[in-house]
Amino acid sequence: MDSGALSISRETSSLRNQVASSIREAILKGQLPPGEKLVERDLCETLGVSRTLLREALQHLRAEGLLTGSSYRSTSVAELTKQDAKDIYRVREVLEGLAGEGFARHASPEQMQRLRATIEKLRHIDPLAATDELLQAKNLFYATLVEGCGNRLVGQILVQLNNRITLLRRMSLAQPGRLPQTLQEMTEIMEALESRDARKARALCSNHVRKAAKAAEKRFLRKSTDHAEV
Repeated sequence: MDSGALSISRETSSLRNQVASSIREAILKGQLPPGEKLVERDLCETLGVSRTLLREALQHLRAEGLLTGSSYRSTSVAELTKQDAKDIYRVREVLEGLAGEGFARHASPEQMQRLRATIEKLRHIDPLAATDELLQAKNLFYATLVEGCGNRLVGQILVQLNNRITLLRRMSLAQPGRLPQTLQEMTEIMEALESRDARKARALCSNHVRKAAKAAEKRFLRKSTDHAEV
């Protein structure tokens, strides 16, 4: 593990939250890959924190589904299985469909404008050089969609799933040809939202998730093939 991937500031009140945030960010950026074992001593030295504080942060990340292990000595970065991905995408399909429908009905003109701006930003990002920037833009798109959908419960559930969704987005966007497709799908969603066509927006949002699921599935199949060839 690159020690430079983990760093914290001591200026805020909750050091534990900073530790959890630093490790979370390293996982979501792929700096701590799935299956990597986390060694407490190394993390304490890298982050300059006590073992007690580190363990509290790791427990928090276990609750988020980013880490696995029943004891502090066997903590590893969680590996999403093909079944995990299927389950998450099924939930996303329903929730994001509802979010799209609600946004078409309830979003303010300012929220509509911000959503359009995220798509324009995606168009100008080099997918080969800025995967993290792509993910940030997509996350902003969905954060705005949820904000304007008028359904707090949909937002709460998607926020709880967001970390694992981000890992899957990284996987689906890595599939060759997926970015142009996703931009086209998001543009069609945006047009339905701007015309306040709630039914069409819901259908397009659900379809977008189904296509992302297929892209991620191909990545799982590729990984299985690679392991078989080793």
